[in-house]
Amino acid sequence: MRYAIVIEQVGGNYSAYVPDLPGCVATGSTKAEVEALMHDAIALHLAGMREDGLAIPVPSSQVEYVDVAA
Repeated sequence: MRYAIVIEQVGGNYSAYVPDLPGCVATGSTKAEVEALMHDAIALHLAGMREDGLAIPVPSSQVEYVDVAA
């Protein structure tokens, strides 16, 4: 499956979350690090859901950009 992640820069660090998997988050000092950590976090989150007998959500979030005059 392919889940969308949102990465935000906060000060000198990065944080990320998965809109389709509430509570699945990661932080890192670089964008590359937080992407790698999110990969592991998603796998762990899904494994926990399976162990708890919960249905795995089908990815449904879409990434779109809106241009505005700043």
